[in-house]
Amino acid sequence: MRIEGLITPSELPRLASLLVNEEGSLKVELDFGVDEQRFRTVTGSAEGHVYMTCQRCLEPVEVAAEAHFNLAVTLTEEQVKQLPRIYDPLLLEEEEVELRSMIEEELILSLPPFAYHDDCSVQTSFGEEETAQDTDKPNPFSVLAQLKADKNSN
Repeated sequence: MRIEGLITPSELPRLASLLVNEEGSLKVELDFGVDEQRFRTVTGSAEGHVYMTCQRCLEPVEVAAEAHFNLAVTLTEEQVKQLPRIYDPLLLEEEEVELRSMIEEELILSLPPFAYHDDCSVQTSFGEEETAQDTDKPNPFSVLAQLKADKNSN
C-alpha cells in the first residue's frame, strides 16, 4: 500500500513550535509492505521547506526538512533486538500507529540544531557590520600584542 500527500507544519504542533511561522507544505510518501524476512515495513520520505529563526540576525530563514523512513513494525522488545540493522524499529504499543506523530518525529530530527542565512550580516556591539563570510577579520589579540610591543620598546 502507498500513501502520498501534503501536510502543513500547522498540522504538526511540536514541529510548528520550532518554526517562525507555519508556512509551506511537506510532501509525504509512505509505502507499507512485507519484506523477504516477513517483517512488516514502512518506508518513504517527507520533504519540503520550513522557516526557522536565523541565529545571527533573528530573521526567518528557509530550511530544507527531509526525513527518510525505513522502519520495521515490531510488537515486543525481543523483536526489536532481532531486526536487521537496515531497519529502525516501529514498536507498536497500541493497535494503531499515529502516522502524523511518526512523521513529525522524523522531521524534527532532520532539522539543523541552529539555522543561519548563508550571507547573513549582523551589527556588532561596536556598530560595525559583520557577515558570516568575513574571513579577513583582524585578530582581536593583535591589540594586546601591539600594547605588549609598545611596553617592551619603552
